[in-house]
Amino acid sequence: MAKMNEQPQEDLLAQYGERMLHTLEWLAAFGADPKGGVTRLLYTEPWLQAQLALIDSMQSMGLKADFDEIGNVFGKLQGSDSTLKPVLTGSHIDTVKNGGKYDGAYGVIASMMALGYLKAMYGTPKRTLEMVSFCEEEGSRFPLAYWGSGHVSGVLSMVDGAHLADPEGVTLLEAMAQAGFETSLAVPHPAKRTDIGAYLEIHIEQGSVLEVKNKQIGVVTAIVGQIRMTVVVTGTPNHAGTTPMTMRRDALAAVAEMVALTEQMALAEGEPMVATVGRLEVKRGTSNVVPGEVEFTLDIRHTDERKIEAFRAELIGKFKKIAVRRDLHIATVERLNTLPVAMDGGISLEIETACDFYGYTHMRMPSGAGHDAQLFGPICPSAMIFVPSQAGISHSPEEFTKPEALIVGFQTLVHVLYQYGYGGKADENL
Repeated sequence: MAKMNEQPQEDLLAQYGERMLHTLEWLAAFGADPKGGVTRLLYTEPWLQAQLALIDSMQSMGLKADFDEIGNVFGKLQGSDSTLKPVLTGSHIDTVKNGGKYDGAYGVIASMMALGYLKAMYGTPKRTLEMVSFCEEEGSRFPLAYWGSGHVSGVLSMVDGAHLADPEGVTLLEAMAQAGFETSLAVPHPAKRTDIGAYLEIHIEQGSVLEVKNKQIGVVTAIVGQIRMTVVVTGTPNHAGTTPMTMRRDALAAVAEMVALTEQMALAEGEPMVATVGRLEVKRGTSNVVPGEVEFTLDIRHTDERKIEAFRAELIGKFKKIAVRRDLHIATVERLNTLPVAMDGGISLEIETACDFYGYTHMRMPSGAGHDAQLFGPICPSAMIFVPSQAGISHSPEEFTKPEALIVGFQTLVHVLYQYGYGGKADENL
């Protein structure tokens, strides 16, 4: 069997790299907006067609591919030693509304091409290598993130989605059923896996650190924890012309205070604390009515769990004081609470070794964005590879990573997967 540290067939590796670039463009057509960007929300028709097309592509490369019970797609390159736990690599294909073509998708396509290349070049590995296209990570359609990886890791269950609905009133379970997936609550963890030895994810940075530092690869040390909440402030809707300013119970005026306070407190706390109000909805809002009910989202992130919780407690406490002062009611619902997760040092070292092998510049860095890898960190060795994002733009049609940077990440991923499937790490118990 060929060795990865010998001169590889550069032409074949280059061919798969080019295929990766073309396949990224191909995938972006599913849910493409004529004005630019991609909208591929969980269980919608563009999402379903993309997952089905990916199954066809995986099978054409000789991978065993299929859906699991909730809509994740796995592609398996079966190993010869069934006693070794598989290494899983991949990301997600869902997008934010009018998002970019690289977030999540790059990790899926790069992983698929990596396994396709390894099979074509080296044949059957000793350890099974698997790739995954998670059905959802963003939380863009329903107020719950990591539906795909959360089920595989056992963090989420069917019950967690039982009462959630999208803005059009379609429940998550109704959407699942419409897409052809099982919705029974009798099996709370239908997609849970207990056999995964390690998880490796490649992703665009979604920030500007690598670009500013002029580094080709980011080796992620940890993923920030985050809390996502929905806050509802309720007052009294009333006529805008006949209700004196001193007699109003204006929910929107109170929320304006709360939004400004969120920014002020996060700035005062300093990096790496970030807090964001990303969506605000005035219920039954109209120009000549004092707003009676406003709902908004709150997203808080930090690398220190204690600081996230302390910040949340202080901020919500001040929100309540604003509500009391204005004679309003306030309610909060927690939608997501993920702990900061450290990445595995051993796999991270292999990423750095791969970079050194190719002569790629690299640096260690935390991830300020949440990723599927943080769901796996507590249950198996997990690691992440970042490639630069131009101007740090993400979740936007303007999201872009240079083709040569995507190729560098792809080759790094291939090298690491080779080590765990065929090379020096193939015999390790993970």
